[in-house]
Formats: sequence, C-alpha cells, structure tokens
Amino acid sequence: MRELRIGVVTPYPPSTTTLVEYGQHLVGAIARQPEVAEVVVLTDELPEGEYGEAPAGVRFAPCWRFNGLTNPLRIARTVRRERLDAVIWNVQFASFGDQRVPAALGLAGPAVLRAMGVPTVALLHNIMETVDLANAGYDMHPLVERVVRLAGRVVTRLVLRADVVALTMPQYVDVLREEYDADNVALIPHGTFDVPGDVDTDVPAGPAQLLAFGKFGTYKKVEPLLEAARRLRGDHDIEVVVAGTDSPNARGYLESVRAQYGEDGVRFTGYVAEEDVPTVFGEASVVVFPYTSTTGSSGVVHQAASYGRALVMPEIGDFRRLVEAEGYVGEYFDPEDTDTLTAAIDTILRSPETRVAQGRRNHAVAAGLPMDDIAGWYLEHVLHLTEATM
Repeated sequence: MRELRIGVVTPYPPSTTTLVEYGQHLVGAIARQPEVAEVVVLTDELPEGEYGEAPAGVRFAPCWRFNGLTNPLRIARTVRRERLDAVIWNVQFASFGDQRVPAALGLAGPAVLRAMGVPTVALLHNIMETVDLANAGYDMHPLVERVVRLAGRVVTRLVLRADVVALTMPQYVDVLREEYDADNVALIPHGTFDVPGDVDTDVPAGPAQLLAFGKFGTYKKVEPLLEAARRLRGDHDIEVVVAGTDSPNARGYLESVRAQYGEDGVRFTGYVAEEDVPTVFGEASVVVFPYTSTTGSSGVVHQAASYGRALVMPEIGDFRRLVEAEGYVGEYFDPEDTDTLTAAIDTILRSPETRVAQGRRNHAVAAGLPMDDIAGWYLEHVLHLTEATM
C-alpha cells in the first residue's frame, strides 16, 4: 500500500549546484517504491518559472537558498507544514554553499529534524577526512586548513545526529565508526541511473571521441587529456569532447582552456541536459577521468558504465578500490604522469575487442545496481524508523 509521504532534501534540475543529477534519479526511484504515496522535494529556490514538470508522485517545495544562513530553519518549517513521515538528505560538504559558514550551517539540518522527532536519513557523499582541500579548490594556509578540518569534524558530528547516515564507500563507514564511534552509519552503494536494457557497444564512424564529463577546474582538469590527445593524433583520428561546466570553485576555467587550446579537435558541449546524456555517452569511444583526487564515489563512472563504455581512470587508492569492489573494469593511469594517460587511451583505441569487452562488463555491473534497488534500501531504513515512532 502506498502511504508514506517522504521528503528529500536535494537540489533538482535545473539547479546547477552539486548532486543535482543524483538527486533527480534518487527522487524518481523513491517515488516508484510501493510504500510511498508522495515525494516532496525540499529543493533550492530558483527564479519563478524555472522548475520543470514534476514526475508522477513528486511535488516541489523550494525552501532553501545556496549560501543562505537560515536554511535548516526554513527546511524544518517546510517539513512541519507538509507533515512528512520522514526526510532523506542527499548532501555533501558544499551542498548548501561555497562559503564556509552557510555550508556548515546547512548541514546542521539533520540534527534539527531529529530533534523535532522527524525520522531522518542522511546520505553523505564525502567526508572531511578524505577530501584534498587544495585539489578541491580550497587552497589555504596550513593553519587555516587545520581550523577548517576541525570545523569539518564538528559538522560531521552534526550530520551524525541523523537517525541513519548512509555512505557510498566502505572506507567512509570505517572512518566514521573508528574516529567518531558512530553506530548509526550504513553502507548503501551509489547505484546506477537509468540503465538501458540493451546497449550498442559499437561507436559511430568518424573520429574516436574521448569524453570527459563533469564539473571541471579543481581536481578535474582537462589539460592532461588534451595533451594526451595531441600525442595520439599521429596514430588515431581523435576528437576530445568536454561535456559539462566549471566547478563552482573554478569559475571561468573552461573558457581559459578554450582560449589556450582553441577548438581544433576539441568540442565543449557546456551543460548537458538529461535528455542529451544518452547521446553524449553513446557516441564516446572511451570515457576518460582526468582527476588528480576524488571527493567520493563518482556518479560519472556509473553513468558511463550504464551505457557500456570503456573507462580510463586515475590510479588513486580510494577511487580504484571502490571501482574494483563494485566490479567495473578499465585502464588506469598515474594522475601525475601524462605518458601513462596517453598509453591507457592508446590501449583502448588500438583494441576494439578490449573496448567492447570492457563496455559489456561495465554495463552488466551497472545493471546489477539500479537506483530502484538503492531506493528500496533507503525505504527499509525509513520503514524501520517510522515503525519505531508509531
């Protein structure tokens, strides 16, 4: 029986803040659960008229602002007005702002709701202990960094006031259990967005497209990919496709890259609308991840895998461990060595058999982690919490 009214705190398209795509797919999957009567999306406020049509069983309740100082109270008032049975938070450390104070205050929201007696589950996509602040765009004096990390620990303890804190990476669960003595954390996989039932692992005729997808300029930089492509053009017909926008912490980055490298053999798509995502991935010969560090599980890995693409990924401990634990395969490179990136791409381009085999394996793994199953895991926690409050 569909009876629960669930709130989900998340940005939602056409918002341009972080975790937008994940929020959209998580909301849709929760709305499809048989126990759910309605999902109320507690989303950030956009100019009037910008919201699209809500999916079936979903309603928007804009109630917070990026860099707003009163977001926890505004969200709490909306939750009370809507009389929601439970609230799920889709957040990371910069969800509520790119300024330190509003970003921290926003993450006090789960503690506020739990104090109100509202069953609360927080999905935390990253933790301060594993974030490289300089690579993430927060270059600062070492003393300031120590203060920021101390504040991050305080914020983490606030998030841990939620009834359940879900994490997508096993090592994050270990850190919170060991360093915070937390007994309310749970591992829930990232999951895969819409997975086509059958994918074409062949690629269109013409130049081989090397796709980089995301928000660029901090720890995601496209210059190494452009340099690798330059070296490979003597042996391969290549086009680099840079799909996405600047990171909020690196405004103007892609325009500076365009000015430096030009557009010969490079295509900048800008923001990719949801309906254009299948085409962008379907035309790619290989998806490249020019990362120097990571801040959590990569949604782009799961997207690329769902479309049966081969992957070229950085040799970063947490990143590789998660990818291989989930079952994905690809070629790896040293993020400090462009020669290894060039060689990894060359391996894929020289062997269509390898590309197809990796694409099929990745699609099969992605199909085993659909968002509907992930949403079901969240609903199990919600049902347990709501039954306990009856």
